[in-house]
Amino acid sequence: MKTLPPLLAAEPAAPAAPAASVAERLAAFMRPGSLTLAALPPLSLYVHLPWCLKKCPYCDFNSHAVRGALEELPQRRYVDCLVADLEAALPFVWGRRVHTIFIGGGTPSLFAPAEIERLLAAIRARLPLEPGCEITLEANPGTFERERFHAFRAAGVNRLSIGAQSFDDERLAALGRVHDAAQARAAIAEAKEAFETFNIDLMYALPGQTLADCESDLAAALAFEPPHLSVYQLTIEPNTYFAKYPPKVPDDDLASSMLDRVAAMTASAGLDRYEVSAYAREGHRSRHNLNYWEFGDYLGIGAGAHGKLSFAHRVVRQVRLRDPAAYMAGAEAGAALASESEVTRAELPFEFMLNALRLRGGFALARFAERTGLPLSAIARPLDEAERLGLVVRDLHHVRPSERGFDFLNDLLELFLPTPAPAR
Repeated sequence: MKTLPPLLAAEPAAPAAPAASVAERLAAFMRPGSLTLAALPPLSLYVHLPWCLKKCPYCDFNSHAVRGALEELPQRRYVDCLVADLEAALPFVWGRRVHTIFIGGGTPSLFAPAEIERLLAAIRARLPLEPGCEITLEANPGTFERERFHAFRAAGVNRLSIGAQSFDDERLAALGRVHDAAQARAAIAEAKEAFETFNIDLMYALPGQTLADCESDLAAALAFEPPHLSVYQLTIEPNTYFAKYPPKVPDDDLASSMLDRVAAMTASAGLDRYEVSAYAREGHRSRHNLNYWEFGDYLGIGAGAHGKLSFAHRVVRQVRLRDPAAYMAGAEAGAALASESEVTRAELPFEFMLNALRLRGGFALARFAERTGLPLSAIARPLDEAERLGLVVRDLHHVRPSERGFDFLNDLLELFLPTPAPAR
């Protein structure tokens, strides 16, 4: 999952890394608390491979340009560290089955298929996978070689996500991408041969882009009849090159017109917009991302990876060490975590809504109680206000964003922000 739409931030400043032993931490997580979760949610696994050929000027993900020759990338050591990280985390997910795996970055397709196969074999040896477990790998056309995607398929990957972003060489250059339009088309063509399901990532509201340019990009993607399409608006994120040197991008009115065309063209092509930025054919929704949006659990391993794990009486957030060298040293020493914190009762309603309201179909009210351990009274007041403003549609069992709420999602989400404690 790459650049997301400009939704509200959900992550507070992380506390210091835990100093307690695994047994002490596990005992603390299992003790009685103020929440009661009747059942644990589905568990996914996120694996972060942080390297890419070049850092894109808009990217605020934990990615690092390869220094020196590609052959010097410490692939084998890094996979060994991922396995060590996973083994250290096993006591916290013991007995739980993994429903989906997502290998993201960075550019995971820089890694050799043999290393991806070794990684997946190590995961299978340590965690039970659901039958038909969705296993996604992110790939960029700039790392594309003939038959490489077939090799990833043979390694055990069953879903590919291709970061095309545009099919216009001028727009690609403005985005700092290392591939051109011809490479994007060749990569997607091979992905279509090798995989029953795959995703194409596109961006719109790019520097210098017109409405006609946007339509042309979308038409090029739809010509491949993709099972899944992700379409994101370019946003200027803090601490990026574009934040320091902002490019001239389409204004809000033009960007809105572009999104209208995206919605119309994808619908005409038989793709259902089931999430803010995701469009899919029947049976091809991203199960991994759905687990995020439905407030499921995910164990995150790899440099800078985030995770969310539920226990009977609490929900815990984890973050791994961000710097790849520090992460590898930490994982080898059994100390890959940078921080670990419990999500408070006050934060949980917003955390849940930040995800669930991205879905066009919304959520069942019973799911809120099931996944947060909170009573429905915790969201009664903001839900009433959201309905009064015409931002949600609901009945006794279900809530979904209205068309207005889907268009003004930030305004809807603000209603669920924790109320600041009164000053003393």
